[in-house]
Amino acid sequence: MSRIFNFSAGPAVLPEEVLKEAAEEMLDYRGSGMSVMEMSHRSKVYDDIIKEAEADLRELMNIPDNYKVLFLQGGASQQFAMIPMNLMKNKKAAYIVTGQWAKKAYQEAKLYGEAVEVASSADQTFSYIPDCSDLSIPEDADYVYICENNTIYGTKFHTLPDTKGHTLVADVSSCFLSEPVDVSKYGVIYGGVQKNVGPAGVVIVIIREDLITEDVLPGTPTMLRYKTHADNDSLYNTPPTYGIYICGKVFKWLKAKGGLAAMKEYNEKKAKLLYDFLDQSSLFKGTVRKEDRSLMNVPFVTGDAELDAKFVKESKAAGLENLKGHRSVGGMRASIYNAMPMEGVEKLVEFMKKFEAENLK
Repeated sequence: MSRIFNFSAGPAVLPEEVLKEAAEEMLDYRGSGMSVMEMSHRSKVYDDIIKEAEADLRELMNIPDNYKVLFLQGGASQQFAMIPMNLMKNKKAAYIVTGQWAKKAYQEAKLYGEAVEVASSADQTFSYIPDCSDLSIPEDADYVYICENNTIYGTKFHTLPDTKGHTLVADVSSCFLSEPVDVSKYGVIYGGVQKNVGPAGVVIVIIREDLITEDVLPGTPTMLRYKTHADNDSLYNTPPTYGIYICGKVFKWLKAKGGLAAMKEYNEKKAKLLYDFLDQSSLFKGTVRKEDRSLMNVPFVTGDAELDAKFVKESKAAGLENLKGHRSVGGMRASIYNAMPMEGVEKLVEFMKKFEAENLK
């Protein structure tokens, strides 16, 4: 078996140790005689799995006691509707639009109330994070919404916006668990797990308890109320059991690696290797303003669409998969999540150097 280096933006690379462990337990989970995939979510064995996963996540992120952790379905995209349905008490919210996912969330919120775009970086193809130190946020806004790391465009909020006392809601799908965070700065912090945490099909929502109420927009379905899931410890209905089990294994892997501070250090080293090469390359260039660069998603171009296509084709042949950029941006993108080993980034840079030498006119 030969594993390739998988630079996909999601579903994405998972730690090899986790996959091997899951393979060993596939037919018989710890003497239960069955796979976790076949197990009742109401069983004692599964209850231990989900509770342990939550406890490990709480420890990793240092989640305060007045926050609930919910393992939900519907992906991050379903949160675009759940957030206004549950939080828009005044029917007004402020959105900072820094990419496609923030834009989709903003458009979805308009279905439920007045969504106000208080900042945007659309004017430069979302290649930077706007200054959010003094935004004109409506007094009666229920929350301020950001997508903290922009998977497609490769930007990241390195400083959180000044919300002027309003609740901050953040989609952290593509930077989840890549570095330490102060959860208490957010009202809601959520992410689809298929980029940095587990297999597609699970979204984790960390929400402050005072935001979980019966007071939701009229017509909000039972399944789309945070209270439904919070009151039932994410077991109101059958949750994505196997996905949660894998997330739990990734949490243990992260703890064994030294936690989020150690992960941040490792991620910075990997990103530095790639960005340093891009900054001195005569052929490739990064597309993001330096101070706003993501540690997780690195978009780059040659400036020639044909050459970009050639690069993607030849890199694939060299065992470097999924480097094609998102269709809305073009070029290339390397997603270098937690589970991408340093060796993968080294191989990528090595290949880029070779490609540059062969193709520089």
